[in-house]
Amino acid sequence: MPRQPSNSTDSAKASSRAATFESSFKRLEEVVRRLEEGQLTLDESSKLFEEGMTLARKCNELLTNAELKITRLKSNFAEQMNLVPDEDIDADTFEDEEDED
Repeated sequence: MPRQPSNSTDSAKASSRAATFESSFKRLEEVVRRLEEGQLTLDESSKLFEEGMTLARKCNELLTNAELKITRLKSNFAEQMNLVPDEDIDADTFEDEEDED
């Protein structure tokens, strides 16, 4: 019988992604600080700017993926808890009931 992957593997991957975001963001902050100091040559500034753009893109991608995952989890949870209203119920019905109170 094949062995099922453990949840600790999933949590280790999530932890690794978080560490990657944290380390990338920290490095991005360092790059910005060095660029703002203005003590670099044009070539050094150009290379750091390129690195910063790459880091910013990576951080943005990681944040977008995390946001999408959270949105999906919330949606799945709402469906499981029957919190999603039926499509045939008009949203105005809920507003009218609140106004009557």
